[in-house]
Amino acid sequence: MKGVYLLLLLTVFAPALAMQNQLRDHASPYLAMHGADPVAWQDWGPDAVERARSEGKLLFISSGYFSCHWCHVMQRESYRNEQVAALLNTHFIPVKLDRELHGALDAHLIDFVEKTQGQAGWPLNVFLTPEGYPLVGATYLPVERFQELLERLSASWSEDQEKLRNLARRTALQLMLQAAQPDVEALDAQGLYAALLNQTVTVADAMEGGFGNQSRFPMAPQLMALLGLQAAAPHPELAEFLLLTLDKMAAEGLRDQLAGGFFRYTVDPSWQVPHFEKMLYTQAQLSEVYLRAAQLFGREDFAEVARDTLYFVIREMASEQGGGYVASFSAVDGDGEEGGVYLWSIDELHALLGERDTALARRYWRMLDIPALDGGHLPLGGESPAQIAQQTDQPEEAVRERLEAIRSILLVARGERVLPVDGKVLAGWNGLMLAAMARAAREWKDPHLSRAATGIRNYLRDRLWDGSELRRAVAAGQPLGQASMEDYAYVAYGLAHHAELSGDPTDKTFVAVLLNAAWQRFYGPDGWRRDDRPLIPGIGAEPAMPEGALPAPSALLIRLALQSDDPELVARAVAAAELARPRAQDEPFWYSGHHAALLALPGVKGGSAQ
Repeated sequence: MKGVYLLLLLTVFAPALAMQNQLRDHASPYLAMHGADPVAWQDWGPDAVERARSEGKLLFISSGYFSCHWCHVMQRESYRNEQVAALLNTHFIPVKLDRELHGALDAHLIDFVEKTQGQAGWPLNVFLTPEGYPLVGATYLPVERFQELLERLSASWSEDQEKLRNLARRTALQLMLQAAQPDVEALDAQGLYAALLNQTVTVADAMEGGFGNQSRFPMAPQLMALLGLQAAAPHPELAEFLLLTLDKMAAEGLRDQLAGGFFRYTVDPSWQVPHFEKMLYTQAQLSEVYLRAAQLFGREDFAEVARDTLYFVIREMASEQGGGYVASFSAVDGDGEEGGVYLWSIDELHALLGERDTALARRYWRMLDIPALDGGHLPLGGESPAQIAQQTDQPEEAVRERLEAIRSILLVARGERVLPVDGKVLAGWNGLMLAAMARAAREWKDPHLSRAATGIRNYLRDRLWDGSELRRAVAAGQPLGQASMEDYAYVAYGLAHHAELSGDPTDKTFVAVLLNAAWQRFYGPDGWRRDDRPLIPGIGAEPAMPEGALPAPSALLIRLALQSDDPELVARAVAAAELARPRAQDEPFWYSGHHAALLALPGVKGGSAQ
């Protein structure tokens, strides 16, 4: 009788014990958009980890972000598929991760997939053992291949869990051993300059500008390092390459030629076809790059690109809460069409402008035809107003006025299209924007930029600092996520530049507080930890962090500490820079921030910080 009663209780309460999708109405726009998926998504946290361990199931962590085109595609194809959802809900603990809220975990998983698959990106999908060791990972997969992977993994797990657990542990150990430090002799400033230049030559594209031979990412941290190299040790070939790269990025598809701002990258090596998301960190870093390039090369048009980008951010990326700036604009429009906000059909142009002005617009902006995107046309840099005026026998000023009128018409029409926005205000990314705003305001004596910089400073201090630690983000009026090392580094970096602009001693005090907190929480004898409270094993210390789309936070913290008035902190920074030396000298292009830190060490003759 007791057995029957227990069975009845289990039958009654089983639905309550089953996983439910936890993401409906989540404050993160990316997580909230998955709230209606049939997948029983769990929010990342100790409960999800404990559930995997107690139920003996593989964790499935799917990491992405709101403005990612392929994240939307995989949601549509796989995560709204009932069969896929049934497999995930039955055999796995599915976790949906907003990479912008959990940067340390995302970086750990990206590193695993890069080292095991050769490349990584988003959507990032990784299966982990219940203990938290990554087992296998992939990026976007079509639904058939993804379903096949789920079926194969669930079968393998049910047949031999111990074998897969051991495989994951061994892989983690092998990856750790691969990261062992090489032995190097310390180079002087000239040797460091030569090492950076030599490695840059191996990855630079002398014909198109930029790096590599496929997609074109701005590589802003490396460009800043190379501008520093050119300033300290001028080299004609390097100057030519930098000018080519900067001209291409400004004039081709990486930049929004109508409204300003930069897209995250282009899918082709000629800089023409963008991946249409716009990230706050891209605007912040490229504003600094063009400001620095304008100073170095005396190019007013580079200064104008920086100014235009900063004013785009102020005008279009301001948070509704005031002071801070939103994380990103989506690559897809309100109808789910990639680039739909930015592309024009010829019929649309004729209807808006008439044939004569359409012809003028196509001369000035070229209007690249992109067949892969339903034949939409993208504005790129074309003929100059002076060239058009000469060839059409018109006054140049009249051509400029007409072009500005055309721009206004197109922007009004574009403003009626739906552009999804990730409205999170992220501490670290706003720190980078603060640095760019403050440097530009100081350089140009621009009161508008100065007010915008002070607004960011106030937001960071009043909304994202609770008196003892940073918050990662604010969304829908509530704090989100756990601040990581990069948040402390980027906010301190921004505040240090605002202190130079404002002369306010409270800014310097805040920088000192953030630096001390960061060094205490994230630095130890073996190097840097991105997260001081990881929920899974394997997120160990690193002697140096490479440059990615964002600057290496470890390098920024070292360089800021070297400028400190605290002798003990300076000594720790010197030791940390030396710990990073093997990687910075062996791979100076990929560790350019730490390379710059070595040049900033006391006693390095001929060295200079960026």
